[in-house]
Amino acid sequence: MPTPSLPHPQGVRAVWLLLLAGLALQAGAQTAGTAPVTAASAPEAARAAQDVRFVVFHTPGPAWLAGRSPFEQPGIRTHIAHYRQWVDAGKLQLGGPHLDAQGGGMMIPRAGVGEDEIRRFAEADPAVLSGLLRVSVRPWLIGMGG
Repeated sequence: MPTPSLPHPQGVRAVWLLLLAGLALQAGAQTAGTAPVTAASAPEAARAAQDVRFVVFHTPGPAWLAGRSPFEQPGIRTHIAHYRQWVDAGKLQLGGPHLDAQGGGMMIPRAGVGEDEIRRFAEADPAVLSGLLRVSVRPWLIGMGG
């Protein structure tokens, strides 16, 4: 008889962390005299208590030259210079290319940089405007870290 599969320990931990964050927020709201956190608002409340960043994902665009490394792409230097502005301003924590055959890469802004600012900056990237890269910005909940 096959052994039943158990949930992944990290997934279980993440669920418990979200549940505990929601309960803590509910208790805090009740003692502060505000409305308790409901099941519908618990995910937003848990997100507010966590570190949520808006991550920039790049994928190859129509001008991307297949078979060439990211560093051999025409226009990649202007892309790097664009994001170097954020490094110099203290707004970019991490960034770089994916080194597999799919290409592309990602940028992780520092905490506190807002979604609208990130989207405007990402869409103004010369590599995006030229079609070398496509861009998307997605919310990311940091559930683990050291």
